[in-house]
Amino acid sequence: MVSIITPSYNCSKFIGQTLTSVFTQTYDEWELIIVDDCSTDNSLDVIYQIAGNNQKVKIIALKENVGAAEARNIALRQAQGRYIAFLDSDDIWCPNKLEHQLSFMISNNYSFSFTAYALMNADGKLLNKAIAAPKKIEYNRYLRNTIIGCLTVIIDKQNVGSFEMPNIKSSHDMALWLQILKRGFCAYGLNEVLANYRIVNTSNTANKKKAALDVWQVYRKTEKLSVLYSTVCFIGYAFNAIKKRVL
Repeated sequence: MVSIITPSYNCSKFIGQTLTSVFTQTYDEWELIIVDDCSTDNSLDVIYQIAGNNQKVKIIALKENVGAAEARNIALRQAQGRYIAFLDSDDIWCPNKLEHQLSFMISNNYSFSFTAYALMNADGKLLNKAIAAPKKIEYNRYLRNTIIGCLTVIIDKQNVGSFEMPNIKSSHDMALWLQILKRGFCAYGLNEVLANYRIVNTSNTANKKKAALDVWQVYRKTEKLSVLYSTVCFIGYAFNAIKKRVL
């Protein structure tokens, strides 16, 4: 079974499309764990309405805002599946996402995988731009190229072991991937577009300067890299970030 981890916060405009993309998966051995991080809009009402009596959906409504990292961790602690997948409340999966990616992992005995994904605007219109997935990425390479899209990741918890996202405000997914890669695992890319990433101006990554600072903080505070090595990695990160968005 796949446990799908979805934090939600003030996402009433998008969450319906997100849930529908899960409900229409061609692979149906999944559970969806939604943790609403004390939304101030009607997100919870929309979630309950769409989920209905679906026994595969578990909804956790928090009484106080804890941030995206801890919301994901709360869901992770409830997960019953061998495989863990991540999907944010404004993104969309293609119908064959789980089927194709699990087949890719099982046939190759991979424990950590990600895929290519397409970009769409806030209205859900595709931008004719896809982020390709390299065949393989290891710890030192990922430090220089944060190419792994959270919405595309699936991890085999049975092989990787238990994990949680570092409780930092942003770039916690990057910090988690680094933790797993440091254990000696590689992340394997399936270069097939199986998800759509929504670019929303209010998202954490919309502010490029702040996103860059968050990456630097992961280098220095989470990974405890030297200033020199952090600078080398940051130059690689900046180059690849520009390349990813422009080319």
